[in-house]
Order: sequence, then structure tokens, then C-alpha cells
Amino acid sequence: MESAKTVRNKQVLFRRFLTGAPTEENMQLRTAEAELRVQAGSGAVLVKNLFLSCDPYMRGRMRDYYGSYIPPFQPGKVIEGFGVSKVIDSDNPNFSVDDLVYGITGWEEYTLILKVEGLRKIEISDIPLSYYLGLLGMPGFTAYAGFNEVCSPKKGELVFVSAASGAVGQLVGQLAKLNGCFVVGSSGSNLKSKLGFDEAFNYKDEPDLDLALKRYFPSGIDIYFENVGGRMLDAALLNMRPHGRIAVCGFVSQNGVSDPEGIRNLSRLISMRVRMQGFLQSDYLHLFPDFLSKMAEYYRQGKIVYIEDIAEGLESAPKAFVGLFSGRNTGKQVVCISRD
Repeated sequence: MESAKTVRNKQVLFRRFLTGAPTEENMQLRTAEAELRVQAGSGAVLVKNLFLSCDPYMRGRMRDYYGSYIPPFQPGKVIEGFGVSKVIDSDNPNFSVDDLVYGITGWEEYTLILKVEGLRKIEISDIPLSYYLGLLGMPGFTAYAGFNEVCSPKKGELVFVSAASGAVGQLVGQLAKLNGCFVVGSSGSNLKSKLGFDEAFNYKDEPDLDLALKRYFPSGIDIYFENVGGRMLDAALLNMRPHGRIAVCGFVSQNGVSDPEGIRNLSRLISMRVRMQGFLQSDYLHLFPDFLSKMAEYYRQGKIVYIEDIAEGLESAPKAFVGLFSGRNTGKQVVCISRD
């Protein structure tokens, strides 16, 4: 039997657990070797990674904490995240050589995937591959399920979205517009024209977030899609209308601190009868086929646009990830490993 081909495999390793903001020093580049063959009987799939996703939730996996819905990264091991990949070899009947797939993979050029349950084939060929990490991937489905199911929008309602130029926020705002809502996003000043929001502001230019929200929502907020936490959540609570809804997707402002800010205005949940609910996109996986077809059609029809920030090369991944927590990216942060 011909021996398996061995190739050099660049990787990004997780170095150590952290308590503060992530830094590039928490990750290490190295070159190992990979055999381009899957062991018979393993049921595994070997992939060449094309695009990798940088997502804020990954910061939670850098803590020495095992009480979350997903376990922490292990020091000295390859970082994991969502990726788009091409199948190089397969011992699994559901995947063939040259299939394009997306799911959890390693931050490396080649990954042997032993657990293939979450791996999906890419069936839609007229959408850019990298969009399966955003528009048609986990962030897109988070926006779709969180807004439609948790927020329960009604036409004419007033919607505020924080981190509105990020992977999730940019889609929430556009879905809200498609539902006939008035939408304001907090992010860069160019957000309004690019994504079709009614208004937008840069939170860094607002010394008083409560006054900023009162300026854009003089009659209050019906729906707040929460991606930031901290001072932004406190200000939003002061501006919620009776029976408003807050979908808690993430607290990116608190992900890099060891002592998170307390929230002072939670009593507004009582006086305004506001429902605030955290959620995971995995709670709604039964809706995924519907999401995939609808979002692809919205994109084809030009009803939704999607903004990406693509970093080139695996060596750029640590810097790209760290930039998420200082607002350095505009749009969904993706790392391109290979376009072949």
C-alpha cells in the first residue's frame, strides 16, 4: 500500500488561560506535520481549511472554567473555531473527497475531524464560501433565531442594536427593517448608509449613552438586541418601553475583564414589565433549514447585504481575533487560509 503523504501544517496554539483581555501573546504559531490520509474504521474526515471565523464567544474558552456550555481551550493545543473547509480524505459515508463543508475545525491548515456530527455540507453554490461563517453560519443563525424567536417583533416597533456592525448585529438590524421596524444601531458612522438602518451612532463619541438613546428613541425602545453589556445595557434599561424585550446575545464589552461591571438599572425590568432573555442559537436548530433558505434568498434578492473584514493568512489570526475586543474590525471577522 502506498504510504500516506505528509505535509507541513501551520497551526495556532493556545498558550495559557487568561483573566483579562486576550492578547496575541496568548496564542502561538508553530509548524507541525499532517498525514493526508484518514485511518480506516475511524469514521473521521480530513479537511484543508479555507476560511476561519473569529468570534467573541471564543474568549470564554480561554478561561480555566468548566461550567459553561462549551469547554475551555487546552493550553498547548490547537485553537478551535468555526471554519469552511475542503474534504481531503474521508472514512465517513456522509462526506466525500472535494466536498466543501463548514463546522468546528482547528486553527491550522489541515484538521482531522473525529466528531463530524456538527459538520455540514455546503449545498448552495452561488453564495461566497466565507459567508458560511457569517450570513449563512452561526452568526447569521444567531441573528435569525434571536430576533424572530426571542424578540417576537411586530411591524412598527422601535429596535436598538448594539455592536451593530458586527457579525450578528448587522443582520439583526436588517431583519428588523424587513419586519417593518424602526432601527438604530450603535457602531461606526457609516453604518446607516451601508446597512439601511434608520439611524446609527458611534458609542465612542457619546459621553452619556442614556442621553444618546433618548435622542434617537424619544418615546423609548421596544426591542433591544444586546451584544455589548456594561454601560450600554444600563442605558438601554433606562429607555425601554412597557412590555419591551431584550434578547441577550453577548457581553463583548465584558469579555476581556476579570471583574465585570455590575448592572444598576435592573429594577426597570419590573416597572416597565420588560422581558430580558439570554439564548443560544443551538436552542433553535430545528429552524436551521428554514433560516438557510430564507437568508440565501434575501441575499440573492438584494434585501440583505453582508460586510466582512478578511485577514489574509493563518499568521494573521491572533491579531484579527484580539481586534474583536477593541472594535478594530468592521463587519464579520474572517481569516482566509487558502482560496484553493
